Amino acid sequence: MSRASLNTATVKHASLAEACEVAAEAGFGAVGPWRDVVQAVGAPQAATIIADAGLRASSLCRGGFLTAADDAGVRAALDDNRRAIEEAATIGTSELVFVVGGLPGSTPGGAPSPDVDRDLVATRGRVADRIADLVPFAAEHGVRIVLEPLHPIFAADRAVISTLAQAIDLAAPFAPTEVGVVVDTYHVWWDPALRSSIARAGREDRIASYQVCDWALPLAAEPLNSRGHVGDGYVDFATITGWVRDAGYVGDVETEIFNEQIWARPPAETAATVLARYEEHVAPHL
Repeated sequence: MSRASLNTATVKHASLAEACEVAAEAGFGAVGPWRDVVQAVGAPQAATIIADAGLRASSLCRGGFLTAADDAGVRAALDDNRRAIEEAATIGTSELVFVVGGLPGSTPGGAPSPDVDRDLVATRGRVADRIADLVPFAAEHGVRIVLEPLHPIFAADRAVISTLAQAIDLAAPFAPTEVGVVVDTYHVWWDPALRSSIARAGREDRIASYQVCDWALPLAAEPLNSRGHVGDGYVDFATITGWVRDAGYVGDVETEIFNEQIWARPPAETAATVLARYEEHVAPHL
């Protein structure tokens, strides 16, 4: 169970201290904090809270949103990501997960603005440019940029990277210690090239994080919040976990769930359920 990590998004309404308390009591070895709970107490205090609970930080979520086309938007994105890099270093994780952003002028979960830029090719090019801008600063702080592909239903508004292969291609110009990828079952389980992409990521030493949750139906009104507990949906965790294992990944496994009904449950109950599902569906295949 030492490799199991509770992502704080799974217990969204808990503070960092509360999330660490229930994680430690349940038997997790790590937590994966989001920036909101870190910023609520400040990164130095967040580091203390995590360490005092006997846990480690498996990653920090999230950096990214790199797709701005105007100078002010580019500056704002770079400034925010440099702060995220500093936060990751301070709480003691080398892995900063990036959600790269959707089309400029998109509204997460909503209709496009009148001036939305629909040029996907150019948008992905800007993502590559911004990664190049940030790599030297991240390397100075001992932090790796970890690219997360999102399911194609989120390509317009949240991530113009939709497959693991696309993420690896973006990482390829940089050292594996500088840019890696995350395998998130919710986002990549459907990909017919997933096995070969995971194997490639392993050969290139790019797998920086393995995140698990299930694809549950029906989708919520907000599809982003449709993630289910491991074992409640359609994902083949035995097979995908085996591929990740065979690719040589030996790091932490985060459970990251966005689900209004799960968020409404007591955090201690959720943590216990998450660990039980991890023990049943994931750990035997690592």
